[in-house]
Amino acid sequence: QVHLVESGGGLVQPGGSLRLSCAASGNFASVNVMGWYRQAPGKQREFVANIASTNYSTYADTVKGRFTCSRDNAKNTVYLQMNNLEPEDTAIYYCIMTDYRGSTWGQGTQVTVSS
Repeated sequence: QVHLVESGGGLVQPGGSLRLSCAASGNFASVNVMGWYRQAPGKQREFVANIASTNYSTYADTVKGRFTCSRDNAKNTVYLQMNNLEPEDTAIYYCIMTDYRGSTWGQGTQVTVSS
């Protein structure tokens, strides 16, 4: 069983930065993909970014050039560095890990971008 714990959300002004972290624990394969989705009020959950255990990463077009997804395999932790935040980035951000057995979601962390 995999357990994911996110941290780092909060309130930030437009143009500001935040870094989210997601630590994984439990039993999971060393070959995996960790990443982030988000869900804004009244909208469907959408893909933000992910990174494989090989460090290959992908991004949604809406965050390219502003967000960076990275990971520390020794700590089983994935990060999302978010720069130049916009009000449209306001959402609950969910961490996800996928290995050969399936996917596990974190509980989510709120990010609010407002002046």
